[in-house]
Amino acid sequence: MANAIAYISRDTDGLHWKRILSDAFGPIDFRTLDSLGDTAAIEIALAWKPPRGLLASFRNLKLIVSLGMGVDHLLADDQLPEGVPIVRIMDDGLVGQMSEYAIYWALRHHRDIDKYAESQRKKEWKPLDFVDTLHRRVGVMGLGTIGQDTAKKFAMLGFPTAGWSRTARTLDGIETFHGADGLQKFLARSDILVAVLPLTRNTRGLLDAKAFAALPRGAYFINMARGPLVEDDALLAALASGQLSGAALDVFNQEPLPADHPYWTHPKVHVTPHIAGATNPRTASPGIIENIKRLRSGRELINRVDPRTGY
Repeated sequence: MANAIAYISRDTDGLHWKRILSDAFGPIDFRTLDSLGDTAAIEIALAWKPPRGLLASFRNLKLIVSLGMGVDHLLADDQLPEGVPIVRIMDDGLVGQMSEYAIYWALRHHRDIDKYAESQRKKEWKPLDFVDTLHRRVGVMGLGTIGQDTAKKFAMLGFPTAGWSRTARTLDGIETFHGADGLQKFLARSDILVAVLPLTRNTRGLLDAKAFAALPRGAYFINMARGPLVEDDALLAALASGQLSGAALDVFNQEPLPADHPYWTHPKVHVTPHIAGATNPRTASPGIIENIKRLRSGRELINRVDPRTGY
């Protein structure tokens, strides 16, 4: 009988997930990448960046669960088993981490902390002109769960906040733009741009030379979404020209970031190793448990992904 759950990831959370799921369902047949055994028994795969073609080899697979809120890592596999539903986690803990990341780098830029750190190294007492929060406009690119939470928190801090999405959204206290027609207007009013978009065929390379040129001169860029949203040469050129005053980057076109990449040593770039938000089993597990129950009772799944749109 196919009822095993396979944990398809190279991280070290497998035992944690096994404990959580065992508490919910009692003794379970839990497999990891190193102990898959007879794959015909695998009913459910909890997956993060699975090897190409692996999921297709599970011939009785009934559900694929993305261990991240994004699913581009799954859709990159051109051999995904046809007709097997894909669901993503909804993790309040991860959502909170992401908004913390954006707010930290935005405030660091807004309050000139790097400039004061340089003054400290030079032993210079050098107060800078203060920029009123009302004059520092934040733009959140992507208004899914993470983007909405991030935008609302910026607005609560007093920043004039706007959001852009592919289709129209309405959020209290947030100016919203959508579609190709709204993109240039959105960028033109964003002194701090925060990217939270999913990676799809429509968003790949969206942040190019034209997009950076549309921002106010001296804008600051935070990318905590996906690296391939950005054309690296365009970003480096915008930093070199002063069109962008700086960037905080958590995601990259190639990960790990190659040792010879200019981002590592660029004086205007802060690099972090894809840590803006990490899946927290404690906060992510309720949705996974609910979907397993729904699958086994024949009910409609929650947080299901449309592979055609990528979200």
